[in-house]
Amino acid sequence: MDQKEAVNRIAYLREELDRHNYNYYVKNNPEVDDYTFDQLMAELTSLEIAFPEFFDANSPTQRVGSDINQEFKQVAHRYQMLSLSNTYTEEEVQEFDQRVRKLTDDPYEYVCELKFDGTSISLSYENGLLIRAITRGDGEKGDDVTANVKTIKSIPLRLKGDFPPEFEIRGEILLPFRVFEMLNREREEIGEQPFANPRNAASGTLKLQNSSVVASRKLDAYFYHILGNKLPDDGHFELLRHAASWGFKISEHTQKCKDLQDIYVFLHEWNIKRKDLPVATDGVVIKINSMRLQQDLGFTAKSPRWAIAYKFKAEQVSTRLNSVSYQVGRTGAITPVANLEPVLLAGTIVKRATLHNADVIKNLDLHLGDVVFVEKGGEIIPKIISVDLTARHPMSEPVNFIERCPECNSLLIRQEGESAFYCPNETGCQTQLKGKLEHFIGRKSMNIDGLGSETIDLLFQNNLIRNVADLYDLQRGDLVKLDRLGEKSATRILESLESSKSVPFERVLFALGIRYVGETVAKKLARELKSINQIASASRDDLTRVEEIGDKIAESIIDWFNEDQNKKLIERLKNQHLNFEIVSDQKEGQTEKLKGLSIIISGTFRKFSREELKEFIELHGGKNVTSISAKTNYLVAGENIGPSKLEKAQKLKIPIISEEDILELTN
Repeated sequence: MDQKEAVNRIAYLREELDRHNYNYYVKNNPEVDDYTFDQLMAELTSLEIAFPEFFDANSPTQRVGSDINQEFKQVAHRYQMLSLSNTYTEEEVQEFDQRVRKLTDDPYEYVCELKFDGTSISLSYENGLLIRAITRGDGEKGDDVTANVKTIKSIPLRLKGDFPPEFEIRGEILLPFRVFEMLNREREEIGEQPFANPRNAASGTLKLQNSSVVASRKLDAYFYHILGNKLPDDGHFELLRHAASWGFKISEHTQKCKDLQDIYVFLHEWNIKRKDLPVATDGVVIKINSMRLQQDLGFTAKSPRWAIAYKFKAEQVSTRLNSVSYQVGRTGAITPVANLEPVLLAGTIVKRATLHNADVIKNLDLHLGDVVFVEKGGEIIPKIISVDLTARHPMSEPVNFIERCPECNSLLIRQEGESAFYCPNETGCQTQLKGKLEHFIGRKSMNIDGLGSETIDLLFQNNLIRNVADLYDLQRGDLVKLDRLGEKSATRILESLESSKSVPFERVLFALGIRYVGETVAKKLARELKSINQIASASRDDLTRVEEIGDKIAESIIDWFNEDQNKKLIERLKNQHLNFEIVSDQKEGQTEKLKGLSIIISGTFRKFSREELKEFIELHGGKNVTSISAKTNYLVAGENIGPSKLEKAQKLKIPIISEEDILELTN
């Protein structure tokens, strides 16, 4: 076969295999048997080996994945991936509709779609080819998992039909119940811990470094949101129909609703029918259909104003309580866990349930052997909600909360006003020490690659680390002689430790693991007080003046910095040159030329995306607002501007300017 014949045959085979993949994994309507499909795949594989010059990263042969380990790099989202506000009652759905009516005079209709319970993904396509796949991450940036996503056969690598030249599509990566149960059986057979639920399994699988293992897990995906500048329709529902024609798996149950009554019918219907679906769902997403109106309604700091998630009431089952065990957290908090007779709940086998604290045990009046009712909080974490007292054996023993730490045997304490018991042995309780280390190296903290819970445990067993400062004293010779670690792993760990020294102060502060100092509190503390020295010497009044910090958090911070071992820890970390102060908040090109101005944008723009224009306004000191009032200084109007916004701006005599005008204001 010459080159010309080969390239034609390769093109034909790729097209045929793509078509068969689509029919099997998306349409559930295969045209050929497995043997025929495998023969076509084998022929294509042999031709691509014989003619490597015709390699294509989006060939069907690339779906099997690679054994080569890969580093996930972080990539910024072009459009933020925000969460939805949750509602639980029809009254709250009505309140959402009333909020929409206050924000617009334009007519609108809704779209109801099933809320799939998996892990979110954003795919970028250019000229019909899959370019990149990014996880949600923190909403602003996520992990590039393109190699893993290419192994999911319901995701098209190349599109068909009349698609836009460039767009993003968002959806949910899922593990079907059937595959989940099979995977857990396999894990239990080889002595591995089973996954808690399909969502965790899907998320964990997507983050595996070995894409050939990802391919073996048989993940699935549904898509529900399209973003871009040259989309073929204004209607969200209509865009999803287009996406289905391009090759994406779109839920056939998505429905347009003209009013609240239509929405309620949809909610009632799927509260029952969802239990027959092959994948996990936990509610319904309700959206405004018009994309233009979605843009006009805009966003709050955390979620869109044009959509909400209605969460179904959790399913309940009864089972028997066999025993209660206790876990020690990194802050010393003791969490009781109920060990149950295995029972099927919301598509998964449940064996354990959280009991939170001693008060929950007391309020439930739990006895060993009780028949208990269990539901999944938020459809994820199983919890006991009540006890069937009629089924209790008269000789059963009550569950009494332990008095000593299950790890180090220290006498537990419970501070006034606290619901949890704590192990006070912060420097000697190994579980606490390991928990603090695992928190410190985490993605949202110091992001130290190559170190996981198993490696931390290995370092602990070999007496190489006891606290986070010890990590920076690790030597190559210490690491390479350990089991499962070699030169390559040692280099990766040491390089990551070195690069962690550039992590900004607010994340270092969060990484220290001070009780009650989460991500948000750490950011506010760092930006307000500027350095670790200022925080360490701050009074209660100084601390409580910082937004979101009350007496409880202030007291915890003061207590932490009063401990001698923590003072020594900070000094050791300072000597390793970690960032313990805000270096500069100044961004390149930052000015105050729009300072004090409240600006609203509406429509689409030629030079900027809407998010880029908002970032530009903030860069120059302006404030982005989402609704027009007498205090609004400017309306930046693009094409397809919402008529209600335009009319209101004219009525209030607010200056209406273009994107060129906003550029002129900052020159």
